[in-house]
Amino acid sequence: MSTDAPVEVPAAHGEPPRHVSALLARRGAVRGSGPDDGVAWHYGDPTAEQRALSRGGAVVDQSHLGVVTVTGPDRLTWLHSITSQELTALPPRTSTELLVLSPQGHVEHAAGVVDDGETTWLLTETPTSLAAWLNRMKFMLRVEVADVTDDWAAIGEPVDAEGAPDEPVTWRDPWPRTAPGGTRYGPPDDEHPGADRDWRLVLVPRERLVDEVRAREAAGWRLVGTWASEAARIEAWRPRASHEVDHRTIPHELDWLRTAVHLNKGCYRGQESVARVHNLGRPPRRLVMLHLDGSGHLLPEPGSAVHDVIQSADSQEPGRVVGQVTSVARHHELGPVALAVVKRSVPPDVELVVQSEAGSVAAGQEQIVPGDGVSVDRPAARGPLARGLGQHPSL
Repeated sequence: MSTDAPVEVPAAHGEPPRHVSALLARRGAVRGSGPDDGVAWHYGDPTAEQRALSRGGAVVDQSHLGVVTVTGPDRLTWLHSITSQELTALPPRTSTELLVLSPQGHVEHAAGVVDDGETTWLLTETPTSLAAWLNRMKFMLRVEVADVTDDWAAIGEPVDAEGAPDEPVTWRDPWPRTAPGGTRYGPPDDEHPGADRDWRLVLVPRERLVDEVRAREAAGWRLVGTWASEAARIEAWRPRASHEVDHRTIPHELDWLRTAVHLNKGCYRGQESVARVHNLGRPPRRLVMLHLDGSGHLLPEPGSAVHDVIQSADSQEPGRVVGQVTSVARHHELGPVALAVVKRSVPPDVELVVQSEAGSVAAGQEQIVPGDGVSVDRPAARGPLARGLGQHPSL
């Protein structure tokens, strides 16, 4: 695949980035597209950039992300009451994440959350619409909501640490550590491929972005693009709202109950649907990782259809559409890889093929959310279930 320009893909569930980073003036910088427009896809050597990130010596421009703040004495209890996360006792400088769900339990917004003791900071790919929704939900509570994306920029670092008291506001990615009140559909935390991915976002004044990056380069870090950070995210099976979420997505399909949903907190919009699927039903789709055939040097675009394969005596042909590619990258060790959302009924060992305008690419799937659609701590059924609902595997 050429390293001259990324594939143009519209944001699936996000807003167009507002700013063009000054770091795109760097020699060799190739601008990203779609949800990553405005920052560099790479700076001329994506393979070396990925290696630097995997070694822990890199910094990634993430200034295209949105930032929303909530202030006021009621901020945490208020956010707790309207989102999927337990926030009432969130300590300062402790990171988590939340989802805003529709009444039917579909994902509308996702945000990383950290509170500095006076302000709750939300890092999101939908800052305009999230801030607007929050303002509509204020009622008489003592909270103030502001979209501060124009004032603050994020820097990505491969560091597994919360922000210290003397550091800027920092969000440490909780993925894939199953939070209290959460549950998992995928493997245990210590066996999860994301366990080795250290990642945090540091917020800096937007006018200081270049200076902050230069300070890290002076310490021996390399500036790398989103090609590197996205390849690491896909390897870690980490869902991203602008890629893996569409209008039908429920968090169970993406194993997002690990970090973004508290199952035992009080009522919030969409809570009944979340509980029903967890306790009685099964998600209709599931996230998989695809290992793509790289022999033809084709890399399908996000949005490409995933088909099962029809076997005949002398050939293999694409069969029915069973899903859609959501994220794609060429990984420096794994080769071409992708995340895809497929029908839950697709057998985990079935051969798949991705169909795109560039051609067909064979794909082997690695299961993330299991086909039985049952979490590890699903309550045992007390009696016969309604037709079509899942049976607990222990029964």
